[in-house]
Amino acid sequence: MAARVVDLRADTVTKPTEAMRAAMAAADVGDDVRDGDPTARRFEAEMAALMGKEAALFVPSGTMANLVSVLAHCDVRGSEVILGDDSHIHLYENGGIATIGGVHPRPVRSNPDGHHGHRQDRRRHQESGRGGILPDHQAHLFGEHTCKVSCRPKYSSSGIGSCCSGGRCLSVEYTDKVGEIARSRGLKLHIDGARIFNASVALGVPVDRLVKAADSVSVCLSKGFGAPVGSVIVGSKAFIDKAKFLRKTLGGGMRQVGVLCAAAHVAVRDTVGKLADDHRRAKSLAEGLNKIEQFIVDSASVETNMVFFDIVDSRISSYKLCQILEKRNVLANPRSLKR
Repeated sequence: MAARVVDLRADTVTKPTEAMRAAMAAADVGDDVRDGDPTARRFEAEMAALMGKEAALFVPSGTMANLVSVLAHCDVRGSEVILGDDSHIHLYENGGIATIGGVHPRPVRSNPDGHHGHRQDRRRHQESGRGGILPDHQAHLFGEHTCKVSCRPKYSSSGIGSCCSGGRCLSVEYTDKVGEIARSRGLKLHIDGARIFNASVALGVPVDRLVKAADSVSVCLSKGFGAPVGSVIVGSKAFIDKAKFLRKTLGGGMRQVGVLCAAAHVAVRDTVGKLADDHRRAKSLAEGLNKIEQFIVDSASVETNMVFFDIVDSRISSYKLCQILEKRNVLANPRSLKR
């Protein structure tokens, strides 16, 4: 028998369950580019209702979901996006908003807990005419389940369960405040909700309430949910109509996509109720690692399914540790630029 491997690298390495595979085999499909795929339509409608938005769109990846969302909000080249300096859009999506969309990122400093310093940016703006939100440009707001996006003088994005802040969650009060600031300046708010359901469960806040202030949200299906492929964008019907056109432009229009949406439907249906147990296991791992004198883990910051720890022994590098663990059939990641 093959040795059992414990893979702790990411929640993206999961395999489809038997229930997902059965749903894929039985899916009612059609040409989603031409006439619409019936399984995709049903899944999109269910996700829109679950998130409290008018409409939804299935796309191949989270990177495309965020790119499509930015381009749909920022339809003038030279528009600006306000986003955290450690956000996924800014660091891990190959600069697509700039190279493909001609959209200029204006990063603001992210605090260790994932919050963005909007009070500081407002003060800087008042004092010097500069800062997070400027008066003269087209703009938008973005973030990562902790995200903000705004569009008119600017656009803002945020992400509510950011990997860069160790999986910490942004409160609904914070997200509401960002939405209020965005609306007061004629901006749009986009949430990069890669693991938004993890944040919802951890905070004890229904997901539709958590993203109520957002004009658009991207939800990754292949991370916390364990689906094999895909993300969903939700927003107003007008926004999703623009997003669908842009998805085609970027090569994301697929034919019998119901095969993938069927698996995603099962993933959402079967996994939300298990996320709290994922979080409990992550917390238990953090507490165990903290008992090793060479490691430091802020176990109080482990709120979802991510565990980060520091090595305080200079003789041990993160890469060497991962090599040693792999020999014992435990896979882990050194700090890297791949998310």
